Amino acid sequence: MTEGRPSAGAGAPVLSVRGLTVSIGHKPLVEGLSFDLARNETLAIVGESGSGKSITSLAVMGLLPPQVRATAGQVLFDGRDLLALPESALRPIRGGRIAMIFQEPMTSLNPVMTVGAQLVEAITAHEPLRRGEARARAVAALKSVRISQAERRLAQYPHELSGGMRQRVMIAMALALKPDVLICDEPTTALDVTVQREVLDLLRDLQRQTGTALILITHDMGVVAEMADRVIVMKSGQMVEGGPIASIFAAPRAQYTRDLLAAVPRMGDGSGAIPVAKAPPVARLHDVQVGFDIRGGILQRVTHRVHAVEHVSLEILPGETFAIVGESGCGKSTLARAIAGLVPHQGHIEVAGKPLAGLTAEGRRAICRDVQMVFQDPMAALDPRMRVGDLVAEPLVIHGIGTPMERRERTEDLFDRVGLPRDTLDRYPHEFSGGQRQRICIARALALKPKLIICDESVSALDVSVQARVLALLNELKAEFGLSYLFISHDMAVVENIADRVGVMYLGQIVETGTRAQVFGNPQHPYTRRLIEAVPVPDPAYRRMPAARLTGEVPSPILPVGVSSVRVSLADIGGGHLVAIDDGGPGQ
Repeated sequence: MTEGRPSAGAGAPVLSVRGLTVSIGHKPLVEGLSFDLARNETLAIVGESGSGKSITSLAVMGLLPPQVRATAGQVLFDGRDLLALPESALRPIRGGRIAMIFQEPMTSLNPVMTVGAQLVEAITAHEPLRRGEARARAVAALKSVRISQAERRLAQYPHELSGGMRQRVMIAMALALKPDVLICDEPTTALDVTVQREVLDLLRDLQRQTGTALILITHDMGVVAEMADRVIVMKSGQMVEGGPIASIFAAPRAQYTRDLLAAVPRMGDGSGAIPVAKAPPVARLHDVQVGFDIRGGILQRVTHRVHAVEHVSLEILPGETFAIVGESGCGKSTLARAIAGLVPHQGHIEVAGKPLAGLTAEGRRAICRDVQMVFQDPMAALDPRMRVGDLVAEPLVIHGIGTPMERRERTEDLFDRVGLPRDTLDRYPHEFSGGQRQRICIARALALKPKLIICDESVSALDVSVQARVLALLNELKAEFGLSYLFISHDMAVVENIADRVGVMYLGQIVETGTRAQVFGNPQHPYTRRLIEAVPVPDPAYRRMPAARLTGEVPSPILPVGVSSVRVSLADIGGGHLVAIDDGGPGQ
């Protein structure tokens, strides 16, 4: 058992599910599911997309979509069947006694209300507190999930926060009420490993203090191994296997469970990096800076500046995968957008030998042919009103390449390359699974035969088996087309399995860079070591050494106007392995 895991409580279960069947029309989405959940216990529900994990949690919460309903079974809580209760009786239970953290925070947070207003509303809806007391608890909840400048965040709107920060707001909202049962639906998918480690520690603290029972829905088997007491494995709406965590990992009985565990990316020693031939770089960055002004006060003057990217220099070589890792808000995605010409920058960026500065509209369009992006959420990147064949052919239409017949042939060929049937060209995005939609996005990125593809968290939301297939596809395409990738991720195990070279970013700057073997096999910067040490290990027998919990204010890239961040210099410690050395305090 992992160090610090609370033991499950004894006695009557706090929640019992008996023969639960959830259907849409006559088609069952979950069929005959039964389990008990004890106080202080963590039950993990795992399985691929469409297996019924999230539908089960929505049924427990009484939040099923209009056309979906529970057709059989019971959900017993405090001796009452939640499925039989009217909405008026469910309302005080939902959120206060049984809380839920959803995977996609932007759809759970109200975009027209500030973060503070939503936190205060959630607290006062279940506890009779004065507004000032509720606000103080909201600040404490944000600090507990390590959000920088918690007081200031209360006045911000969800769109002003990164995806990882929005997820932390949702977790803070649930933890503030100290529920009896907390359902976590992929709660750490959008979080980097260090914040994930802190959130998992927070969930354990909550269990120790209140005896809260957890239902953990996730595709991260490392998180399952570290957190769960018992596991339920689901496939096509049915439980195919269940039992104590140790026995499931050590001797899985079902072939489906064995396949899931085999697809989990695992950390090694960084060995086996593929040597990349020296050639003129596909992309060259020198002293790149990206900042954003923040206005405030009655006159809306610039008072602060976000130092998103600070003095970054790097090269991406032909045929290599260069990975950038770091926490949310460190500047990874901003740097990627600067390379793609999507945000203004200072310094020098060169793609395929052409500098981005001073480009005409025609020059910027040409750069788009050389650089393409694959985003984290494929559904948000695909127009739901267009057929997927038209979406893949759209870049060819924009650049005036080929006749309609030639574009159709090119699209069919791209579908072959990414492993999708040609007869699906006329379907719409909602008719595909998450992994298939990501393959469509990859096909669209390949349409213009780019030299560089930027993968911005492109596999973080996928199930482990789908993730393994997409990563294998990226490697196949790299070998076939000689592509270069800028691979942005917070999943260190995935990065170690796909990257040739790695750059570690912290507060907008590169603090360590080198080959995969150098960074993972011999990490030198304290931040790099902290990232690697925080990675969940998919082994229930692994004992994590106790580590000091972070305290104090979280460092922020937001500084007052006139104050610059501490600039670091990179020293070569051998073989091109560069590590940051501080040059001193903040400049003026």
